[in-house]
Amino acid sequence: MNKFLIFLVCKLMKIILITQKEPFFLAKNIDYLFKILPKGVTIEGVILYEPSPFGKKQSLLQKSIKTLSIFGIKFFINYSIKFLLNKFNDDLNVEKTIKKLGLEIIKLKKPINHNKSLKLIASYNPSLLVSILGSEIFKAKLLKLAPYGCINLHSSLLPKYRGLIPTFWILKNKEKESGVSVFFMDIGIDSGPIIIQKKFYISKISHRDLIKKTKKLGMEALAEAIKKIKNDEVILIPNDNKNKTYYSFPKRSDVQEFLLGGNTFY
Repeated sequence: MNKFLIFLVCKLMKIILITQKEPFFLAKNIDYLFKILPKGVTIEGVILYEPSPFGKKQSLLQKSIKTLSIFGIKFFINYSIKFLLNKFNDDLNVEKTIKKLGLEIIKLKKPINHNKSLKLIASYNPSLLVSILGSEIFKAKLLKLAPYGCINLHSSLLPKYRGLIPTFWILKNKEKESGVSVFFMDIGIDSGPIIIQKKFYISKISHRDLIKKTKKLGMEALAEAIKKIKNDEVILIPNDNKNKTYYSFPKRSDVQEFLLGGNTFY
């Protein structure tokens, strides 16, 4: 009996989820991930950031002005209306979804790499950290905090399209295929070894629909990656720097080229 209990303890996996209050696509997908997690895997807590579309902390006014200047008035009005409507839709609210699932929100008083934050996270004894749209740079102490490290979801077939908003650049560059990658994080940007990739072909698709597709597929890839890690079945895929491409946030000129190329946002 004791050997059986030891076996069960060894097969349990505790996860800390690191994500943000993205107001359009994420809530339903976190709910989906929760439902498809492998047996023996529990989410012990969630570190939740404010929305960070530009990869850094900004006020709502700053984000609004930047969105308008880069993407134009039509895009701004469309997403502003959706943002306001989503305030009244609990199914699209990440924080309410997390609470509905009975998960604890871990409130950090300091940046995530601060020693006080690391101590708090460590107190949950996580086996694995899982980042979905984490909006801080993760340093070495954080990445080594859990025995299995930290994994991240990225909406491209790495090493191509490292960086911000890969779905935008994939459509702008008229790629024939896209996909998602789940990888072990290191101190670089989207540069760690890959655990799993899922690929699909692109026909005519809007940016919004591509995001929806990669988010859902990404949750399935995360669940599979977690299962592989738990069962010690990971066969790493190289994330070769020689083949990398990197993109930052688009400029207004990039958006104009995107639209002139026949692409649509929604």
